[in-house]
Amino acid sequence: MRAPGRINLIGEHTDYNDGFCLPLAIDRECVVRWEPRTDGLVTASSEQLPGEVALAADGSTDPAGVDPPWGRFVAGALRVLAELRAARGVDLRVASTVPPGSGLSSSSALSVALTFALADAGGLAFPDRRDAARAALAAEVEATGVPGGLMDQLCALFGVAHHAILIDCRSLDVTPVPLPTTHAVVAVHSGVPRTLAGSAYAERRAACEQVAARLGVTSLRDTTPSQVADDPIARHVVAENARVLAFVEALHDGDANALGPLLLASHASLRDDYRVSIPELDLLVQLLVEHGAIGARLTGAGFGGCVVAMVQRNHADDCVAKATREYEARTGIVPSGFVVRAVAAAGPCS
Repeated sequence: MRAPGRINLIGEHTDYNDGFCLPLAIDRECVVRWEPRTDGLVTASSEQLPGEVALAADGSTDPAGVDPPWGRFVAGALRVLAELRAARGVDLRVASTVPPGSGLSSSSALSVALTFALADAGGLAFPDRRDAARAALAAEVEATGVPGGLMDQLCALFGVAHHAILIDCRSLDVTPVPLPTTHAVVAVHSGVPRTLAGSAYAERRAACEQVAARLGVTSLRDTTPSQVADDPIARHVVAENARVLAFVEALHDGDANALGPLLLASHASLRDDYRVSIPELDLLVQLLVEHGAIGARLTGAGFGGCVVAMVQRNHADDCVAKATREYEARTGIVPSGFVVRAVAAAGPCS
């Protein structure tokens, strides 16, 4: 089974606040293949990462004690699926082209692919893919201890070729939005790895919940700009929701000139109000715009990883080459950049 990574065009740290986000499934993916075995064990090996794991098929292995760390995702998926399917021993082979620690959702791609592969092996179907997204998120939380939102899993499970995906994180409604043919979406990895477990991600989420509780609402989705004007964390979330909807409207209207300022405003808000950027990401955004991008912003949770930019399609490769070359000269860090293509959702391997 295969599951794509994702890049989030706009709508950062809104998913766990019942907000809006606009990711797209990308042409980097995790593939998990399985073969049956008869001894009640699940073994897993990775083509990219060292080590192997052998776990109880019934989900009884505690993910926290599994080594190597990537094996915790296997243990997490087994634990979540244990109550939904008959335990069955399998050999799993994992391969991924999603760069780890990049903010392109390598962990969620792995969790979705594992969830689908183990469900397939156990004869379990997910008629509603939202249930598969919930199971994959639960597996990832079991593996990492980080309370994430559903954006990554929903994007992997509902991606549409040549489209971004508008996700309403309260209703879980998913709406494909056509991407412009005139502009390319670019991802540039800063060369600074990001790990959510070691970041302030959980602190930001807790801060959002505290503001919502103080204001007597279910989530920050239910607040107005005036209510949160004096709280930078909440102010970012409310403004970011508005930016997502404005971005979607501009895409529908074919107004490419409106997209760049929205991307830059999002990055400024993540940098100044939500405080999840780092100098390397700020520099990449600056250089991409200087070399021709209409706009750029950090993507993913922040604290490292990637930036996303939109560039006129015929200038995209040149923009990436110039920006990454200057970034390396100024920081001594080797980045990697590439044009991403929006692809279809997770499913069986071709």
